[in-house]
Amino acid sequence: MQDKLTWWRGGVIYQIYPRSFLDSRGDGIGDLKGITAKLDYVASLNVDGVWLSPFFTSPMLDFGYDVSDYRDVDPMFGTLDDFKALLEKAHSLGLKVMIDQVISHTSEQHAWFKESRQNRTNPKADWFVWADPKPDGTPPNNWLSIFGGPAWTFDSRRQQYYLHNFLTSQPDVNFHNPEARQAQLDNMRFWLDLGVDGFRLDTVNFYFHDAELRDNPPVPKGESKTLGAPEANPYTWQRHVYDISRPENVSFLKDLRALMDEYPGTTTVGEIGDDNPLERMAEYTAGGDKLHMAYTFDLLNKPRSASYLRHVIERFQHLAGDAWPCWATSNHDVERSASRWGAEEDPIAYPNVMLAMLFSLRGSVCLYQGEELGLPEADVPFERIQDPYGKVLWPEFKGRDGCRTPMPWTDGIQAGFSPVEPWLPVESRHLDLSVSRQQENPDSTLNRVRRMLAFRQTHSALFDGDLNLVDVGEELLGFIRQNDQEKVLCVFNLTGNEQQTTLSADVIRDLDEHGFNTAREGNVLTLPAYQAAFMHIA
Repeated sequence: MQDKLTWWRGGVIYQIYPRSFLDSRGDGIGDLKGITAKLDYVASLNVDGVWLSPFFTSPMLDFGYDVSDYRDVDPMFGTLDDFKALLEKAHSLGLKVMIDQVISHTSEQHAWFKESRQNRTNPKADWFVWADPKPDGTPPNNWLSIFGGPAWTFDSRRQQYYLHNFLTSQPDVNFHNPEARQAQLDNMRFWLDLGVDGFRLDTVNFYFHDAELRDNPPVPKGESKTLGAPEANPYTWQRHVYDISRPENVSFLKDLRALMDEYPGTTTVGEIGDDNPLERMAEYTAGGDKLHMAYTFDLLNKPRSASYLRHVIERFQHLAGDAWPCWATSNHDVERSASRWGAEEDPIAYPNVMLAMLFSLRGSVCLYQGEELGLPEADVPFERIQDPYGKVLWPEFKGRDGCRTPMPWTDGIQAGFSPVEPWLPVESRHLDLSVSRQQENPDSTLNRVRRMLAFRQTHSALFDGDLNLVDVGEELLGFIRQNDQEKVLCVFNLTGNEQQTTLSADVIRDLDEHGFNTAREGNVLTLPAYQAAFMHIA
């Protein structure tokens, strides 16, 4: 069994996007009471905990990732008492609760920034990143915002520019200022004292910037661009050497870990969007004195062949040392995996094997709401687009609304999410994949996920064992998970064609109760389309 203090190590964390999970108040927007009402469902998936995207006080220009009060709940989602009730219910079900922390930037409505922008001499004048214009009045350097345009906005009161890596309404906190750093640590202590079990850290490599404000160099012609933004975005044309992932970040992560260590059993998972994401993941999670886990965009992008997956695993293992990854194939920022990876595959069978592969990797897993249903990306018409990112880069990039539409609980009115028209439209294709439709079908994606995660819990090697890749042919992905108790060979056919391979290992017995069907004669293994095999080997 897993140690209670290291529950996260190999744990499966279910990500909930509060606006779109369940509306308990009839206003078209999901809320904390709605989440609490569905925690029994979450527990039934056999996951270890939940991660809640932001529910803090916010003007919602970036839907909660622009925080104006780090220590309170936005009335849209309920009250602090509602959160405490959610926490109590989750813990009673054996679920851990992790919450988002967006500390690299605030909302322009935050009291800190309101004070900081008044003049250059106030107590918080240096809590944000301010810089003088160039002599011709242009921004201090060439840094770009991920959401489009320069990463600098001029403020007439201070006659200076302020830095924002995202929207102009999301000014960057100056982490070179020790008081600002400590204030953010104190905000996290507030939630730890309430009893949360950990944090998902938004843009964890964005905390520090180059104090000299040097220009970023361009991406050399023919070299790969960052995975942290769509290719249509000019942000990908730069090498992000000076605006993010600065060496000073490591020292702050050690301070953060010291805080977490005061609360045994808590954990952190950092989001890394970087030109060299796996290197950064290894740097930030190795040594046991920084982040517990991190995830990158390597499995949140379009490449997904067996050879690509082998490359990602090999590269991480080469870099990792004792670093611990957290893998995800979908979240609130990217096209759903059933469409991004599975568009040309069987829409029912492919998600099953893809998720089984995800659950079998060495590391922890984040499972995004609706992924257990095999939901495809929703088609949101331009007139209903809410995401500011999508409005800027339309039509080449339609934004993130397609993965944020309401969770389909039933095939009835508004998919059982709300009695009224919700903030984003219900995708009609999701109705046939609703929870109520899938509950009674033992072979549905929902029940296949439950079965696979239950199977995983009975095989300790699948959540804490080492991983060694094995050669099972170009079209298959194979690896061995091994700990002191067992040695499990895992083989995945992520294609629509039958595949065959000859195993080099001696099979002791085939494992079952995972829901997949394969055939083996001696060491010759045959995998029909979209199937997986799990075997105890010598």
